[in-house]
Amino acid sequence: MEIHVFEGFGGVLQEVAVALLPLLIFFGIFQIFMLKLPFKRLQQVGIGFILTFLGLSFFLQGVHVGFMPVGELMGQSLGEGNTKWFLIPIGFILGFAATFAEPAVSIMNDEVDEVTGGYISARLMLYTLSVGVGFSIALSMLRILTGISLWYFLIPGYLIVVVLIFLSRDIFIAIAFDSGGVATGPMTVTFISSLAVGVASVTAGRDPLADGFGLIALVALTPIISVLILGLIFNRKGGNRTDES
Repeated sequence: MEIHVFEGFGGVLQEVAVALLPLLIFFGIFQIFMLKLPFKRLQQVGIGFILTFLGLSFFLQGVHVGFMPVGELMGQSLGEGNTKWFLIPIGFILGFAATFAEPAVSIMNDEVDEVTGGYISARLMLYTLSVGVGFSIALSMLRILTGISLWYFLIPGYLIVVVLIFLSRDIFIAIAFDSGGVATGPMTVTFISSLAVGVASVTAGRDPLADGFGLIALVALTPIISVLILGLIFNRKGGNRTDES
């Protein structure tokens, strides 16, 4: 299958421009009536918008011509093999590794480290989220191979979350639910979900729509649980940092 690297790139540029335009307009309004930033600072902001535009454009183009096709082909190759059950540990490894590459995860971890003064370090958060995401991808591969309904994972998972909320401190509850959102970033949505669809498409008795999707729901769930468990570990160690609870 031949793929042209810049095929459809014009459409991607247009989509990114439309997405960024409202932000640029709002910034302009705030600059005129409230911010009144000096010209040098405006230049820096302008360069930031340009870099963001180019970065998003090239990333989305890479997704269309690289991540998604390769992920689906990898899933089909792994699903057609004689060692399908290796998909479970492979899924964990891929989920663990993909989290390291998630830009939103990196940004949130740095913010948590900064706001808590190193009480919850960025590295600790990274490994906690990576384990959570890896576990969710492994469960997704198990679900595809066995045909177990997604409800049998989601309902017990969120019941566990509810129980952990009552045992956790406010700081970890807030971080946990944000973690579930940032973990479902572009790396997971593009590459890992394509992989799952590819596996489901070649697995007998599986529907790519019903079984290949649902992975992102698990990815959003397991980091919440992992961060809440991290909070319980901190409590057992007798952390003395105060919060609003």
